[in-house]
Amino acid sequence: MLRIFGYLFGIGVALVLLVSIAVAWYISGLVDDLPDYDVLADYEPPVTTRIHASDGTLIAEFARERRLYVPIQAVPNLLKAAYISAEDKNFYTHGGIDYVGILRAIVQNVRAYGSGQRMVGASTITQQIAKNFLLTNERSLDRKIKEAILAVRIEGTYSKNKILELYLNDIFLGLGSYGVAAAALTYFDKSLDQLTLSESAYLAALPKAPNNYHPFRYTQRALERRNWVIDRMVENGYATEAEGEAAKAEDLGVVVRSRQDRVLAADYYAEDVRRQLIAMFGEDALYEGGLSVRTSLDLEVQAMARKAMIDGLLAFDTEQGWRGPITEIDVSYDWGAGLAELSPLSDVPEWRLAVVLSVSDTEAEIGLRTGLVPGTTRVGPKRDTGVIPFSEMEWAKWAVGDRKGKAIKTPADVLSVGDVVYAQVAEGSPGQYRLRQIPEVGGGLVVMDPHTGRVLAMVGGFSFAESQFNRATQAMRQPGSSFKPFVYASALDSGYTPASVILDAPIAIDPGFGQPLWRPQNYSKEFYGPSTLRTGIEKSRNVMTVRLAQDLGMPIVAEYARRFGVYDELGPYLPLSLGSGETTVMRMVAGYSVFANGGRAVRPTLIDRIQNRFGETVFRHDTRGCEGCEAAEWTGQDEPVIIDDREQVLDPMTAYQITSMLEGVVQRGTATAVYQALERPVAGKTGTTNDYRDAWFVGFSPDLAVGVYVGYDQPRSLGRTATGGRLAAPIFTEFMQMALVDAAPVPFRIPDGMTLIPINRRTGKVAPEGSPDTILEAFKPGTGPLQTTTVIGTADTIRDSSDRRLFNRQSDRPRRNGLFNRLFGR
Repeated sequence: MLRIFGYLFGIGVALVLLVSIAVAWYISGLVDDLPDYDVLADYEPPVTTRIHASDGTLIAEFARERRLYVPIQAVPNLLKAAYISAEDKNFYTHGGIDYVGILRAIVQNVRAYGSGQRMVGASTITQQIAKNFLLTNERSLDRKIKEAILAVRIEGTYSKNKILELYLNDIFLGLGSYGVAAAALTYFDKSLDQLTLSESAYLAALPKAPNNYHPFRYTQRALERRNWVIDRMVENGYATEAEGEAAKAEDLGVVVRSRQDRVLAADYYAEDVRRQLIAMFGEDALYEGGLSVRTSLDLEVQAMARKAMIDGLLAFDTEQGWRGPITEIDVSYDWGAGLAELSPLSDVPEWRLAVVLSVSDTEAEIGLRTGLVPGTTRVGPKRDTGVIPFSEMEWAKWAVGDRKGKAIKTPADVLSVGDVVYAQVAEGSPGQYRLRQIPEVGGGLVVMDPHTGRVLAMVGGFSFAESQFNRATQAMRQPGSSFKPFVYASALDSGYTPASVILDAPIAIDPGFGQPLWRPQNYSKEFYGPSTLRTGIEKSRNVMTVRLAQDLGMPIVAEYARRFGVYDELGPYLPLSLGSGETTVMRMVAGYSVFANGGRAVRPTLIDRIQNRFGETVFRHDTRGCEGCEAAEWTGQDEPVIIDDREQVLDPMTAYQITSMLEGVVQRGTATAVYQALERPVAGKTGTTNDYRDAWFVGFSPDLAVGVYVGYDQPRSLGRTATGGRLAAPIFTEFMQMALVDAAPVPFRIPDGMTLIPINRRTGKVAPEGSPDTILEAFKPGTGPLQTTTVIGTADTIRDSSDRRLFNRQSDRPRRNGLFNRLFGR
């Protein structure tokens, strides 16, 4: 018997040894194939790039995985406790594998088998780290063994806090959120330190299956899972029973953060920043690098710019007439559900989609769109209605179809039952709405600090949701007469004065190559004889500008345009002196900023500073030096001095002379309505292109430069009355009225050394102060007004070349100076 027992024992030992050897061999094979867990020490997960306004307000986020990485020290203990209770109650005591938890899970699953109850797992947080970071989701014995081995090794290498930090920043928690910080913002619009017990428990309920506990689709299931987490927290001593019961009595409290509230009116700006970041760092850095971008966007100024642009575009569009409803739906069934299927403009919250329910002789009854229940495809039970009185649709004379141009006498002439339209609340009339339509015309507006080039606001069109094409930076358009100041600046820097006289008379240009003669015309189709440079720019005389460019030579004008940043390369052709070359609103505003800041080069920027995920500054727009800024304390020394190392591209005196002449444009010239409305120092120039395709106004106060463009995306005539002064200038004016409402009027700064002399603005000659048409004109040292009139130019035919034989020369005209001499040595 003992011998048999001995044989059996020996066989058993041999089998155990063989199995052990086989298991060891099997595990050694797995170990040899294990990934390197040392990579966890340098793990840098994809992190959201965040774009902020100048005051720190978040305006946009870009990410493939929406994640904000936070160190474990920034995670509240309450939130840690919630995840440990839900996922791994023995986290701080086990060594990577929770053997007690495994045994408990086996027992529970045996009891649950066949009963329909949920099966439970026993993976620790460390095992989940091993699986999520180093392994695949393959369901196999090999993967589970590798997971366990890696968990033990990770525990032996990293601290518990590091492991928990990796876990809390990596887990997917639904609604596109990765990590607890992003989830807290997404679900509750809160930072981590603001989360309550109930909210922390809900976030801890999500890792297993976020979609199964969706706050709106499966609210009851989500509540039950959250309450289970709260019970575990109480059981583990992280909350009292009373606190737990109070937390379970609360609703989920999920308020998905509204994107609209965060970025209203800033979409065009944010999109331009996105394109710049890709150009600077690449797509991976943008969508995964966790950049923190501080822009120069001023949200208050942006809101003003948006309102001015929208008001201007709507005013013009309503003059063109009504183009009909967006679509039609059947109102014989639940019109609320039908409207809910349509998507409104997300960035024009003032407007609501509406459907016409009935039409009478005095008004149209409308049903207003209500949104879907958050996170679902169901529309709520609420149905809002209102009316559009005839007085709020009288503008809607048909612009298309059989009824085009016919008089509008009743609402039925405009709307029919089932028409889907936009409606806006009529101020001061509860329940009444205005009929609206999306403008066909587009426009761009840029607001810039002329001293730094910081773009404070930018509007690229009526609605980014309707069209993402940015007309402020992407639309290449002819600036028309708004380009003329650059021609005049090159003349003033080359020896002319504002009092110099040029002949405004017919002229014919032979372009050569068998082309017909070009005969430039003034807007009025008339000619006015000898006139001063000031008059030429104030009245926007085309012929005078062509003569001036001919005398200077177009290469000079092209070089100035390049240095001002308006064009990269401007051809040497005289028609281009009238603004027939294409450029952008952004470039024009930057060019005018040179006049406003005393002749310094301007480099437009939307971005002040960029920091990487570690808080290190990797880009800064302002590279100026600062003497004395590094002092540890004040000991009576002088104030720090900012060293302005920007290039001087225009004589400061020339810059002031142009500014003074552009003041004349708004005081006596083509944009007098601007000055009448603002009644403060402001300068600017209108621009209208051939066939009235583009309308411009670019102007500035001493510390604010603004450019406005209006036109169709597919260029066509805006109409014979759509000039820059009538269409773009009112937008500029409305914006400046809002932006400068609390600012005291500040005069333009006069450079030292300039002489102010009273002259007759029509003749350019010295005039007694106070006599008619007398102004104080600015002259550089060594120059002055004419004692007798010398006219530049003759009424004749000239070639579009450097041939200037037909121009009379002023024998007493000052020598060319300033930038001209530096560039061309004359």
